[in-house]
Amino acid sequence: MAKINFGGVEEEVVTREEFPLSKAQEVLKDETVAVLGYGVQGPGQALNLKDNGINVIVGQRKDSKTWDKAVADGWVPGETLFELEEACERGTILQFLLSDAGQIALWPTVKKHLTAGKALYFSHGFGVTYKEKTGIVPPEDVDVILVAPKGSGTSLRRLFVEGKGLNSSFAIHQDATGKAKDRVVALGIAVGSGYLFETDFYKEVSSDLTGERGTLMGAIQGLFRAQYEVLRANGHSPSEAFNETVEEATQSLYPLIAENGMDWMYANCSTTAQRGALDWMGPFYEATKPVFEKLYKSVIDGVEAQKSIDANSQSDYRVKLEAELKELEESEMWQAGKAVRKLRPENN
Repeated sequence: MAKINFGGVEEEVVTREEFPLSKAQEVLKDETVAVLGYGVQGPGQALNLKDNGINVIVGQRKDSKTWDKAVADGWVPGETLFELEEACERGTILQFLLSDAGQIALWPTVKKHLTAGKALYFSHGFGVTYKEKTGIVPPEDVDVILVAPKGSGTSLRRLFVEGKGLNSSFAIHQDATGKAKDRVVALGIAVGSGYLFETDFYKEVSSDLTGERGTLMGAIQGLFRAQYEVLRANGHSPSEAFNETVEEATQSLYPLIAENGMDWMYANCSTTAQRGALDWMGPFYEATKPVFEKLYKSVIDGVEAQKSIDANSQSDYRVKLEAELKELEESEMWQAGKAVRKLRPENN
């Protein structure tokens, strides 16, 4: 592992240079990786593994939309695409990529096929960390490992196709075979990670749940909505409010942050913008830090996990979810966004 200085703190990471794809292929040459679930992470990880020369099969419920999506993506029923239980039986590494609720429901089936020496792979520490709530307690004679790409499966696949990579964390919860480290790092490289940093299941899930509810999704939607509504209430048009709130952020400024950091983005803005940003970052920090502290406590106390389990286990959850997402989609701000995106030069 390479030692990298992260802002004054030295950490060990795994890069493609020290653990190239050829080494990953060698480690995994006798394995059959069964990707269980073809929803959010499944397609990206499975396709990247296949394109990287790993022996991969997909397990999915037949007669479902995701089964049809897998077929459309080139997985062949009876050859590389199987019902979930048959995939569990055939795989030596079971990539458990169903939703958290789906993992709870399928766990008895998966556990039955976790014979000695196999590996159980997660991309989220939820099921194992909250075992009292999920019932997911792996047998002692299998490896239990995790690779968590820091982004959606869609992004993982898109960046892979572009010849890039998405950073991922990795963790070893249980090393029954003595091969868990090689297995997890090889899988991390083979699914398309740019580099890998080490964590554990608890830290992965607590940071992940905080991030999703915070700056990655929940907080950013709240901030966008608040600014948009203030501008609209003061006479600004939907197009102006959306451009100043979302479009400029995502199309101009956030890419600059991704390229070289916040300081570089500031340096490439007008002096008026710099002054305003420096003056107002303090009040926003003071206003939001207590919210993040409350959020993190809710995560580590298990409240967020229980909310997720309770909601996802309801028979009408998907219907309710679609209604909530539809409300978001049909809000004026995001309808304005659709119109703005259509006007981008690349779309005309």
